[in-house]
Amino acid sequence: MRTVLVVDDKEMMRDSVAMTLKRAGFQVVSASDGAGALSVVASRRPDVVVSDLKMPGMSGLELIERIRGIDDELPIVLMTAFGTVETAVQAMKLGAYDYVTKPFEGDELVVAVKRAIEHARLKRENAVLKLGAAPAAGGGSAPQTGRRGLDRIIGESPAMREVKARLAAIAASHGTVLITGESGTGKEIVARAMHEMSPRAEEPFLGVNCAAMSESLLESELFGHEKGAFTGADRLRKGRFELAHGGTLLLDEISEVRPQIQAKLLRVLQERSFERVGSSLSIGVDVRVFATTNRDLGAEVAKGSFRSDLFYRLNVLPVHLPPLRERMADVAMLAPHFVRVIAEREGRPGLELSDGALNLLMSYSWPGNVRELQNLCERAVVLATGTTIDADLIRGWMAQGASDGARLNGSILMEARLPEIVSRDVHVAAGNGNGVHGKPMFVMGDEPRPLEDIERDVIVQTLRRFNGHRAKTATALGIGVRTLGLKLKKWKEMRLVAESL
Repeated sequence: MRTVLVVDDKEMMRDSVAMTLKRAGFQVVSASDGAGALSVVASRRPDVVVSDLKMPGMSGLELIERIRGIDDELPIVLMTAFGTVETAVQAMKLGAYDYVTKPFEGDELVVAVKRAIEHARLKRENAVLKLGAAPAAGGGSAPQTGRRGLDRIIGESPAMREVKARLAAIAASHGTVLITGESGTGKEIVARAMHEMSPRAEEPFLGVNCAAMSESLLESELFGHEKGAFTGADRLRKGRFELAHGGTLLLDEISEVRPQIQAKLLRVLQERSFERVGSSLSIGVDVRVFATTNRDLGAEVAKGSFRSDLFYRLNVLPVHLPPLRERMADVAMLAPHFVRVIAEREGRPGLELSDGALNLLMSYSWPGNVRELQNLCERAVVLATGTTIDADLIRGWMAQGASDGARLNGSILMEARLPEIVSRDVHVAAGNGNGVHGKPMFVMGDEPRPLEDIERDVIVQTLRRFNGHRAKTATALGIGVRTLGLKLKKWKEMRLVAESL
C-alpha cells in the first residue's frame, strides 16, 4: 500500500483529502504545517506528498525546497486556488511534479497522485538499473535464463535439498540473513532467490561488495552524501540503503568492513535510520539486509576484528552453503546446465558434454567451487572445435588445477595455465609459508613477494596480451569478468595499475 503525506493547515481540508485517498486504496499520513511535513518525510518516507500551496509559516514553495534537501526525487502534488496558478507553475520549476486547482474532483486528485507515484517509480527503477540491480562481484553467479526463486539453485543432493528447505522457511520473513560458505559456492544466487520468494520481490534488490572499496567510498556508497560533503561531491547522492528502500540490500563480504562502518551498519539494523555523509538529518529506511562472508565471523569476533553486537544482529537467520566437493552429485546437473546456457549465449546451441568429460568433472575436488566449474565450462564452450566437449579438452586444465593450489582472493592462479605469461615457478617460500606480519609470501624467481603482488602482475600482463580485452583475460585466468573488474577498480583506486593499463 503506497503512502501519501497530506499537508494543509486547514483540518477540514486535510480530512477531506485523506478520506478521498483512503477510498482509492492509499495509506495516508497528515501534517498541519511544513515542519511537521519535513519530519514525516525524513522518518516515514512517503511515496508522494500532497500539499497546499498557501500556508502560514512555511509556504508550499519553501516546503518544496526543504523536501528537495532531504529527497530530490520524492514527487510532490500541489493543491492551489485558481488565482495562484502562476505560483504553482513556479513551484513545478522548483521540483513539484503536478498541481490540481481548487475546487477539484476527488478522481482528479487520485489520478495526479497515481501518475506522480508511477513517475517516481520509473525514475527509481532507472537509478537501480544503473547500479546493476544485482549484487556486486563474486559468489559463484551463474547464467540463469529466467530462473527465479528456488529454481535458481541447481542441485538435488541431500545437502542442497536441506539448504532449499531452509531458504523456503525463512524467505517470507523480514529478518536479517547471514549467508556463509567458501568463495564460489553461490551465496549471491541464494540471496537473490530468497528476495524473489519474499514479500519484497517487486521492490529493488541491490548489492555492494564491501571488500572492493575504500572505507570512505563504501560509506558514501551505502549511505549517500550531501552536496559539498567532500571534494568532488557536486550533487546530492542517494546511497544503496535509500535506493533499496522497501526491498533488499546484500552486503557482500561483510567481514571486510572496517570498524567505523561496522558501527554505522549496526545503527541501521537497530534503529532503521541513518545519516548521509555530510548531514545530521536522520533518514528512516525499510530495508531487509542479507550479508555474505567466506570467513568464520565468530572467529573474527574473537580476534577483535569484527564487532560482536553487529555479528549477533546479522546472524539472525543463518544459512550455510556446503562446498561443491561435499555435494559432488550436483556436478552432474550443474555442468550440463552451464554448458547449455553458455553455448546458447555464444551462438553454439547443441554443444554437449561427453560422458567421459562429465565423469572427469565429477572426479575433481573443485577448490573454487561452483564458480570454478562455471569458468571451466565457459572455457570449454569457447575452445571446443566440434559439437561435443570431450574429456581430452578439459583433462589438462583439471590436472593443472589439482596440482597447483595457490588461492588468490577467491580465484585460483595456475602457473601451468599461463605458460606465455609466467615463465618461472611460483611456490611458497621456505619455512612455514608466512612472510611479514603473517602475510603469505611467494617466490617468483629468487625474491619472495606478497601473493597479491604476483596476482596483480599476472593480471596486468594477461590484459596486455589480450590488448585490454577483459572477457578474454578473465577466461584465460579462470576468474569471472566481474571479479576481474573489481580487482582492477581496487588497484586503480590504490594507484597501483593506472599507469600499467
